[in-house]
Amino acid sequence: MYKRVLSIQDISCVGQCSLTVALPLISACGVECAILPSAVLSNHTGGFKSWTFLDLTKEMSVIEEDWIKKDIRFDAFYTGYVCPAQIDPILHIMNSCANEGALRFVDPVMGDHGKMYAGFPPDFPKMMARLCNGADYIMPNMTEALFLLGKEPILNGYTQTTIESIIEDLHKTGAKNIVLTGVSFEKGMLGTAVSDGTNITYDFNEEITHFSHGTGDIFASVFTGAVMRGLKAIDAAALAADIICAALKETPEGHWYGVAFERTILQLAQRIRDGK
Repeated sequence: MYKRVLSIQDISCVGQCSLTVALPLISACGVECAILPSAVLSNHTGGFKSWTFLDLTKEMSVIEEDWIKKDIRFDAFYTGYVCPAQIDPILHIMNSCANEGALRFVDPVMGDHGKMYAGFPPDFPKMMARLCNGADYIMPNMTEALFLLGKEPILNGYTQTTIESIIEDLHKTGAKNIVLTGVSFEKGMLGTAVSDGTNITYDFNEEITHFSHGTGDIFASVFTGAVMRGLKAIDAAALAADIICAALKETPEGHWYGVAFERTILQLAQRIRDGK
């Protein structure tokens, strides 16, 4: 069955993130990707000294009403960077424009490396937790996971027991499946923990030290597209991590604002066709 995903997040005109990543990568998985921009920025807020910002919150309900008139519906919803005032409109759209059994993928974009992204209020994690409640999959990094739980971020030195305690607490937010990224128990290895509430499975890759913004958006986009094509969650997570590693290796030195994911699209499409 040909599936349609609605991705709700910002358009950063420059920066290889958010919708400019979600649209091509989900499409490469053979899944239709419709979009609902939450805002338009001249560039993303990571590392740039300034940016323009156009809030599109008011347009959401207008677009929703038009979709309802046309009976336009979606098989899944995937949210990324959204504004605090958009939580309620998004939840409304997830109900009014959903096909039966539609899945909800939430990347609770709030921060990284122990810090909140610029522009979010201190109580934003509580708002984001409402979006996570009832989600089929949430995909936080370590910083975002602990923000959701109202805890101080742990940057390193945690144990597997700590990770599994965090995952257990994340399930209490109402999320059905947890996909926790940025997990590491061994120096030089970085991976993902995937939990369905009963079992926790891990996937690790050799850590690539090259830093670029946007890896989380690549992960969430590939994961969403792969699951919608029928891959199991742990296999989708492993594929997403592999694509990030391949893209980082293709990213030129000094290209700090994003990842050269464009050079891995053919690889992604081939692996989706092969079912792995």
